[in-house]
Amino acid sequence: MELRDQPLQSFIPISDADKATIFYRDVLGLELLEDTPFALVFSVSGGALRLAKTPDFTPQPFTVVGWEVDDITAGMADLARHGVAPLHFDGLPQDEAGIWRTPDGTQVVWFNDPDGNVLSLSQPA
Repeated sequence: MELRDQPLQSFIPISDADKATIFYRDVLGLELLEDTPFALVFSVSGGALRLAKTPDFTPQPFTVVGWEVDDITAGMADLARHGVAPLHFDGLPQDEAGIWRTPDGTQVVWFNDPDGNVLSLSQPA
């Protein structure tokens, strides 16, 4: 069995399932597959995103999950219409929409979920 051929499951800790459901389903547009006592499970591009119900955790300061998009400007504008603000980092030249352009031309923008987890959108060069 080659894992490269298997659907990927990603895990993100959450502390408030109600807020996470609204954000991931209604703001990000993911399909909620199940809500168990342990996790919310969303369908993501042939795989699953499991939001682990974790009452006490400290969000990490780095990206935990990101999506590759065709139009990062439109993607961030859509998120902004839902009240999602981009994160800005000292020393990183980002435009007014929070988008950073890497030396190879890839564009990246970061934002938080309701628990403070760092998520991102990226558009390849």
